[in-house]
Order: sequence, then structure tokens, then C-alpha cells
Amino acid sequence: MKDDFETQRERMVETQIKARGVADGKVIEAMGKVPRHLFVPENMRSYAYGDEPLPIGEGQTISQPYIVAYMTEVLELRGEERVLEVGTGSGYQTAILATLAKEVYTVEIVSALSFRAQEILKRLDYSNIFFKIGDGTSGWKEYAPYDAIIVTAAPASVPQALEDQLTVNGKMIIPVGYEFQELVLVIREKEKIQKRNLLPVRFVPLISVH
Repeated sequence: MKDDFETQRERMVETQIKARGVADGKVIEAMGKVPRHLFVPENMRSYAYGDEPLPIGEGQTISQPYIVAYMTEVLELRGEERVLEVGTGSGYQTAILATLAKEVYTVEIVSALSFRAQEILKRLDYSNIFFKIGDGTSGWKEYAPYDAIIVTAAPASVPQALEDQLTVNGKMIIPVGYEFQELVLVIREKEKIQKRNLLPVRFVPLISVH
């Protein structure tokens, strides 16, 4: 028998994800499988599957489900990728990535958020996620290059270190700007970096020691 959260999750996938044009079957399946309510504070769980970002403490948020699905779909993950996530946050986006990719390396500057996410993801039996507490604008050089990079908070411009840590033909999805933000797709080609603005968004600023 389905529990209430499962029913809400199915409705979220139908009305917020598929209805808005996300078509990658694997992304849809992951969004239908990962228990989003476990990644939000207990007092917010009744809102977990709503069409909005939610506060998770430390001045940070869990992104709106559609944005999580959209950003993930743009990366076109097929299961063999090494992915870098900048901004572990709640760990929800991390779980979606880990369902779809071979390895996820996730960096979070706020230690309390990282520890909480690690606890939840461990409880859910993910074994392909590697955690680092630190400044994500520098990426995670030891394990570079990455087939895909996803950034879940907005810097003023695309950090050079992240561009440098992409494989050839690797993709990065990143919100850029302060007052006005755009979701930007960055593709590393052999000789150059290609950038394309995708849609206006609103993310919390990317915290950096710089």
C-alpha cells in the first residue's frame, strides 16, 4: 500500500516535472524514487513535494523539484559519469545524481549541512557519493576531470577552476549572477569553452572564502 508521501511524490512528478517538459525517463524515474521529504526539516515535511524551494537551515534552501529535474536532465547522464556537485546542501540533488551517475563528488562549505546530508544519504544506502567540506568555487582537483559539474548556488561569474576541471565535451550547469540570475550551460570543447543561457532563476548566493 502506498503511503501519503509516495502519492505526493507521484503527483509532483506528473504535475511539476513531466507537465513542464522534462522528458528524460531516467531523470523522471529518479525523481519518483528519491524520498524528498527526508531531506527537509521535519516541520517542513508536509510541504516537501510542493512546487517551491524550502529553507533547510543555515540560510540555505532545497531547490524547487522542477529545477532539480531540469538541471539534471541538461547534464544528460547515462550512468558512467563522474560528477562534481558544488553545494551539497540538503543532499537531495546529490541523491538524484547518485541514482543516475557512477560517482558523485560533492563539496559543501557549511559543515553542519554536509554532516546532515551525509547522515541521510548513508541511511539511504548510497555508496557512490564522496563528501568534502570546503570552498566549492575551487572544485575538487584531486578527482578531476569531471564529465559533469552541477552548481547549486549562484556565483557572480563562472569560476575558472570549475571550467578547468571539466573533461573535453564535459558539461556544467550553473546559476550565475546576483540581482538577476541566469542558468548557464557550459560545455568544454577541445579548443574552447561554449556558454549558453538557458533560463532566469533565483538561487542563494554561492558562499566562498574569496
